[in-house]
Amino acid sequence: MRRCVCPGSFDPVTNGHLDVIERAGRLYDEVTVAIMINNSKRGMFEVEERAELLREVTEGLGNIVVDSHHGLLVDYCRDHGIPVIVKGLRAVTDFDYELQMAQMNHRLTGVETLFVATSPEHSFLSSSLVKEVATYGGDVSGLVPDAVLRRLATRLGNTAQSTTDPSN
Repeated sequence: MRRCVCPGSFDPVTNGHLDVIERAGRLYDEVTVAIMINNSKRGMFEVEERAELLREVTEGLGNIVVDSHHGLLVDYCRDHGIPVIVKGLRAVTDFDYELQMAQMNHRLTGVETLFVATSPEHSFLSSSLVKEVATYGGDVSGLVPDAVLRRLATRLGNTAQSTTDPSN
């Protein structure tokens, strides 16, 4: 069975993340979406909330496993027998950082990294940007899955909800 991992903080999961996960799902028999836990960062959503959202928005794909890990990604890969990391690249600046990480990961354990160029419609998208826009009342519909949009609206007092949503 061909297996890979798509790591990230997913705080929150965006349509850009989903694009990479779906594309990895077409290439691999099993894709583990690993929520990487960094105790020095305080997220908008708790890890379990992120996992719930990821399970909900990927349930129709069939070959996705959602998990979380605190520590080195290569240790997770080794412990779970996953030989490939799939990462989305938005711009050259992503490549500079991710290439160094890929080379270090390979040096540490031999795990390979596959880079997937993000679709142009998602090339500007990041969780941080979505959170900032939503926090200030901006419309992030179309940037995140509907389940995430609803959760953001609840968390932020309906400021993230689209003004075109009939439930407003």
